[in-house]
Amino acid sequence: MKNLFGLIILFIMASLHSQAQIIADTIRYVIETSDKNEFIGNLISQDKEFVVIETEFLGELKIPRTFISSMKKIVPEDMYAGEYWFDNPHATRYFYSPNGYNLKKDEAYYQNTWVVFNQLSYGITDNISIGTGLIPLFLFGGGIAPAWITPKIGFPVIEDKLNVGVGVLAATVIGEGDASFGIAYGTVTHGSRDKNSTLGIGWAYSEGGLSDYPTLSFSAMSRFSKKGYFITENYLISTKYETIGLMALGGRSVQKKLAIDYGLVFPINTGADVFLAIPWLSITIPFGNAVE
Repeated sequence: MKNLFGLIILFIMASLHSQAQIIADTIRYVIETSDKNEFIGNLISQDKEFVVIETEFLGELKIPRTFISSMKKIVPEDMYAGEYWFDNPHATRYFYSPNGYNLKKDEAYYQNTWVVFNQLSYGITDNISIGTGLIPLFLFGGGIAPAWITPKIGFPVIEDKLNVGVGVLAATVIGEGDASFGIAYGTVTHGSRDKNSTLGIGWAYSEGGLSDYPTLSFSAMSRFSKKGYFITENYLISTKYETIGLMALGGRSVQKKLAIDYGLVFPINTGADVFLAIPWLSITIPFGNAVE
């Protein structure tokens, strides 16, 4: 009788564990396959070869892992009025200024601004990334080409709420001998990848040494629709002789694999007698794989 009772207890415990496992696994995922199809459904099972999900319209799908280009768990913050909103395709920067978020491992993007400004960035790990850029003025008869690298470390203090980042933009001018300059910076970002604000501080340097006066920045972005963002990026630049400001206001229109930034940059306290607004237009193309 004792053995029978023990078997019953084991059976009940095994059943409860199995049910708990099923409940735990009924999490929604969005899966993109190598042929650019996208499927959203509850996870039924997964192993080294296949992922099985239950979709609303197609029923149960068994997808080979070799066909999966990305797989992301859907969290409540991804849903708006019952609709899934894809990730911000350019979440680590505003117009140009970086925030505390970092590219995930093997994520990358190419950014082009006004044709001549080019930058390629890559996530080495979830916390370390590096970028390199070039302005090929020699194509336009200039004979020189400003170039730079941008190593960065970013990590969460509170996941998806508070992130910090530190990095360097180290630049030179190809064709101008030993000319070198740049800025070392730190950022603190509050908020999610879709809606956040960032305080930054940086010290410019050149062959003459490190600046005695820091450059301060405040930037923010807010997603107001599935494909639209508001962006602002602002700087306070001080020297021994004066302090000037730069204010940029605009937006970002996004697709899953494309981001177009547009806006106006306003110099402040420059002493100019005329109002000046400089247009900004850039295109960002993300690529690389990230499977969660």
